[in-house]
Amino acid sequence: MRDSKWDLSEQANFLKDTGDLLKRGYPISEAIESVTFRTSEKRKKQLRAALGMLKDGLSFNDVLEKLNFHPDLVGYVFFAEEHGNLAEAIHEGSKLLLKRDQDLKRLLKLLYYPILLFCMTFLLLIFVQRTLLPRFTSLFITMNLKENIFTTLLFVLSDMMPFIATSVLFIVVSMTVYYHLHFKQLPTLTQKNLIASVPYIGNFFKLLYTHYFSVQLSYLLSGGLSVYEALKLFERNETQKLYVEIGSEIKKKLVRGERLEDILGDFRVFDRDLSRIIRHGQQNGKLEQELYFFSLHCVSVLETKIDKNLRILQPLLYSFIGILILCIYLAILLPMFHLMDGI
Repeated sequence: MRDSKWDLSEQANFLKDTGDLLKRGYPISEAIESVTFRTSEKRKKQLRAALGMLKDGLSFNDVLEKLNFHPDLVGYVFFAEEHGNLAEAIHEGSKLLLKRDQDLKRLLKLLYYPILLFCMTFLLLIFVQRTLLPRFTSLFITMNLKENIFTTLLFVLSDMMPFIATSVLFIVVSMTVYYHLHFKQLPTLTQKNLIASVPYIGNFFKLLYTHYFSVQLSYLLSGGLSVYEALKLFERNETQKLYVEIGSEIKKKLVRGERLEDILGDFRVFDRDLSRIIRHGQQNGKLEQELYFFSLHCVSVLETKIDKNLRILQPLLYSFIGILILCIYLAILLPMFHLMDGI
């Protein structure tokens, strides 16, 4: 079942279509069977096997895990099977993951051409530094002319290139060694705390973690569970180690008598507003609704941040490359004018 992995958009679209059919009253097996007719032959075989597992009594989230679906999607189904609102939960989860996949593809598409241009510019810089600039330098010395500032900058940059390349290689190797020998050995919650602590980038991950925790807790509370019972379910969701550890940690502190809003305020993986939302929801008796609307707010803020940064990133990359090309052009052109003046 894991030999042919579904890409994220396939997973999200499959669950979105399944959720649409569930909303129309289809049983889960009939919904999957209906979606099967619209998939490729390779997927048809996998989904028929999935139907067989469902008939054998396997839960839907276990089937998706065997299909190697994204842990967040498996988690949505796991919690939905507990609180009973399967159709809405998997529909919302699939939309969120589909948007995340689209944002990632946008980022890769945005970076593709600037990176290609930067590589070509880098090769041009090497050619100029190794071929043209030495000849201009010898001519300047022969004719007693001063170097222009752009030529000087290119010489400085070319002298720094070995140091820059060595530094980048050292950083990459060090991070790889750190990741495999230390970071991977840490508890998942500690890993995510470190990621969430990274300046600027960490805010994006905080919003992701906060949204997921808020929306799942909201669904579970709406299904009639207490906070403590909901946390027990978080501990049982083995596909997402982060929320297993979060659920266990919160439970321990609740037993010691700490307040939920204070506990959540101590988690670095969550947005700082979550504890205030919890306090407000407990005061007005509508905690599940407050959490649900806060989860929507997190998604909205995250999408706004992503769109804003993507709009800024591309012009910055092109501007940097443009300035670099202009410097190379002037470093070649200005010496020619100097030589003409010296004749």
